[in-house]
Amino acid sequence: MRVLLRADVEGVGRRGDIVDVSGGFARNFLLPTGRALKASAAVDQQATAMRRSRDRRDVRDRESAQTVADMLTGKTLTVPARSGAEGRLFGSVTAQDLADAVQAQLGTVIDRRRVRLDEPIKSVGTHVVSVHLHADVEAELTVEVVPAG
Repeated sequence: MRVLLRADVEGVGRRGDIVDVSGGFARNFLLPTGRALKASAAVDQQATAMRRSRDRRDVRDRESAQTVADMLTGKTLTVPARSGAEGRLFGSVTAQDLADAVQAQLGTVIDRRRVRLDEPIKSVGTHVVSVHLHADVEAELTVEVVPAG
């Protein structure tokens, strides 16, 4: 069955795409949840408008992400944390701590889910953290963890 997607559906397509899906998937999931419309000849103009809108939004999002990436690149964040004598932290520095530090020190709001930490930072020193801002934009952020007090 050919349907016009009204929202992004993972593994199927993006908003404004006309795709072929199985009839059961369309009748039982896509159509009742409002994520798709049955494709017809009259729907082509609507699909074109949706794709155009999606492309404009993607360009705008990419530009704003690039602006934030330029602001983050080359900057060093200083994050104070309680630590022991050997430089081991009592707790850890998490993605939320880094997002809060970016907001406090650089004045830019980033989502903690965009900060890529394989595991929380548990030692004093300099660490390089990547921030995934957009599908095409990634920024490297240098974090200096210093002992508090």
